[in-house]
Amino acid sequence: MLKISRSRRIGAVLALSLAGLVGLAGCSSGGSDLAKQWEESSDKGYVSGDGSALSIAPSERTEPVEFSGETEAGDTFSSADTLGSVTVVNFWYAGCAPCRFEAPDLVAAYNEFSPQGVKFLGVNTRDQVAQARQFSEEFGVEFPSIMDRPGNRAVQQAFAGQVPLNAVPTTLVLDAEGRVAHRVLGQLAGESQLRTLINETLAEQGTADPNADS
Repeated sequence: MLKISRSRRIGAVLALSLAGLVGLAGCSSGGSDLAKQWEESSDKGYVSGDGSALSIAPSERTEPVEFSGETEAGDTFSSADTLGSVTVVNFWYAGCAPCRFEAPDLVAAYNEFSPQGVKFLGVNTRDQVAQARQFSEEFGVEFPSIMDRPGNRAVQQAFAGQVPLNAVPTTLVLDAEGRVAHRVLGQLAGESQLRTLINETLAEQGTADPNADS
């Protein structure tokens, strides 16, 4: 009887443990925990995405993302500065190899689309100001980056509440209302990929370049 009782107790403990794991798995997939997941993953360094893209139909997009932060130049940049414009948001930091590889593509897209009114914003997830400035000088990045380092992460959490960001770099294209229209996890496939996503979003306003490559 002692052996049977002990076996039952062990079985009960295992059952409770498995139930707990299932419960945790269910919670981790919920939208309310996305900000926590992002903070935990970004403390470990970048998570290499596969470059997969997600496009969200206008009728299925979430509410506009509201955010604000201080750039490497000491200026305040917020979501209010992007309203009415298609906006590219790139999450990066200087020591992330994929971030360095895709920087020229972002710069090329900026040079092409900023004259059309498209806004570009970086969100630096890790560096000090000096590192961010050095990166911008090295790659010729002219658009600002919000310094969203550990201990704050307000911008990352604002976006994580809307879209699960689990890779750095991650590139988002926001529509003119500030809603996430497109997302690329990991390194961009190239300038042409970003160009296509921007043009698709501009086309919703009827402002895309009719001669642009798709």
